[in-house]
Amino acid sequence: MQTTHHVLFERSEMKDRHLVRKKIREHIADKAKLPILIFPEGTCINNTSVMMFKKGSFEVGGTIHPVAIKYDPRFGDAFWNSMKYSMMTYVFNVMTSWAIVCNVWYLPPMVKEEEEDAVHFANRVKAVIAAQGGMSVLPWDGGLKRKKVKESFKEEQQKKYCQIV
Repeated sequence: MQTTHHVLFERSEMKDRHLVRKKIREHIADKAKLPILIFPEGTCINNTSVMMFKKGSFEVGGTIHPVAIKYDPRFGDAFWNSMKYSMMTYVFNVMTSWAIVCNVWYLPPMVKEEEEDAVHFANRVKAVIAAQGGMSVLPWDGGLKRKKVKESFKEEQQKKYCQIV
């Protein structure tokens, strides 16, 4: 990991977040270094949608080179449903799969527009990735698969539903 310049941090630690932002800016400024690979969802889900992107990677500036990745489950499913399968069962399923096939699309580079904030930029990149992969766009965080949904979020969705009805 030291040879490839990984930037490790603890997401829950605010000091780490600021340090990571600084390290990423320094990395981007050094043209001799390779681009950084970031997975802005912070987690993987079931290959049907793209969840909310963490805004930190879109705050630092630079050019974003979006990549859409979608697994083809016909020969083996790379998705691990940790609520349904243990780690050992998942590893066994992957290792005994005929193949793990995935489609990868390298999309045109994107740059944050002048009046655009990090959240809107992240959402614009997310929409392009979702469209290419034929996936739906979700407005919520991937952490919801492990945490209880906030009451405020439920109320917001209920209000939206009431407006539709």
